Amino acid sequence: MERRGYDPLKTSEVLRNIVCIENRRRYYRFRGGRWYGGIATADCVGCNLRCVFCWGWQVRDKPRSVGRFYTPQEVSRNLLQIAERKGYTQVRISGNEPTLSWGHLLEVIGQIEAANLSFILETNGILIGSDKSYARDLSKFSNLHVRVSIKGTSPQEFHVLTGAVPEAFYFQLKALENLLDYNVTAHPAVMVSFTEPGNVERLKSMLADIDKTLVAEFEEEYVFLYPHVVKQLTKAGIRPRKAYAPDNIPEELV
Repeated sequence: MERRGYDPLKTSEVLRNIVCIENRRRYYRFRGGRWYGGIATADCVGCNLRCVFCWGWQVRDKPRSVGRFYTPQEVSRNLLQIAERKGYTQVRISGNEPTLSWGHLLEVIGQIEAANLSFILETNGILIGSDKSYARDLSKFSNLHVRVSIKGTSPQEFHVLTGAVPEAFYFQLKALENLLDYNVTAHPAVMVSFTEPGNVERLKSMLADIDKTLVAEFEEEYVFLYPHVVKQLTKAGIRPRKAYAPDNIPEELV
């Protein structure tokens, strides 16, 4: 890794050639879950960030060997089957970064829209922030909500947590701006386990400059201390100020 960090846009280009073949994308599992009150999930392979707290890093770091390739039709069929069986009204792609295989993602969202279910797009926002045409493409869907997961509260914190160049932090904020400009519903989910309260307020001020609704819908995200996540944090010498045990019991760390 370069001293200043890697460029996530360049990382995206490399990964596309690994996890995407034409309109097919690599996935490693399909599941139901309690998040959002119940949601069907397809876990994809490949991410353009290397967050030290990532619960899916074991998959993220083996993009050539984990899972297999699925067409959009196969993905949507699996999601719809889970949703029908569990009585869910929402689906998502999670696990790594869904936007890497753009055409594939748009096809999946469209097929979910045709089935009258909601699609929650969980993304780090890097690509949507780097190119507003991504937001324009998403604006055609009526069943979509975007959750932009912001890594830390400042460029410096973003760099420490992801290893990427600090200035890439602003792509996440620009993603929210682009989405709102195209009337795509979205909100920020900010990893605050590693920050001080004052930094959170400064970030909220930046978000308010984009749109005050982003502050009203500000979601605080905390790291979950799965054993493999603890291993990564220990290796990096990083300790969260506040985290959650895997059984969801709050755990304060000093």
